[in-house]
Amino acid sequence: MTGLPVTDARGDTLVSLRFGAERDLSVPMPLALVVVEVDERVLLVFDRRRERWELPGGMIEPGETPHRAAVRELAEETGIVVSGLRFAAVAGFVLRDPVRREYAAVYRAGFAVEPSVTPQEDEVSAIAWWHPGAPMLREQSELDAAIARLVSAR
Repeated sequence: MTGLPVTDARGDTLVSLRFGAERDLSVPMPLALVVVEVDERVLLVFDRRRERWELPGGMIEPGETPHRAAVRELAEETGIVVSGLRFAAVAGFVLRDPVRREYAAVYRAGFAVEPSVTPQEDEVSAIAWWHPGAPMLREQSELDAAIARLVSAR
């Protein structure tokens, strides 16, 4: 896939982004991410703990489907409540600390008008709308930027 691999300053690498159907989720994955789009812009959240701009998303809880985790994480981090997200891809990573291969389910949601967003103060301190064709924001996750760019281009 064009533009991959992408390695961030921490040494973590996005090695693949496999588009397909949600039924193709055949690898165990601990993470679900959401690309929220309005007018060719993508929603980013500023994660307090990691101190960087990221796509909304987070860990899949035991017994939870990736789709359900994406819906829950989006609501928890931004206040955006949706029942249906469209499956976009499976992102493959090689992470450095500890060294491991990890996968994330990536979903997308498109809105005709900007939804009301309320950053959840315990985890997210701010939100931003970023155009994937623009330069990255200061402190933006290189890996999430690559995912947003590739998903938005489809």
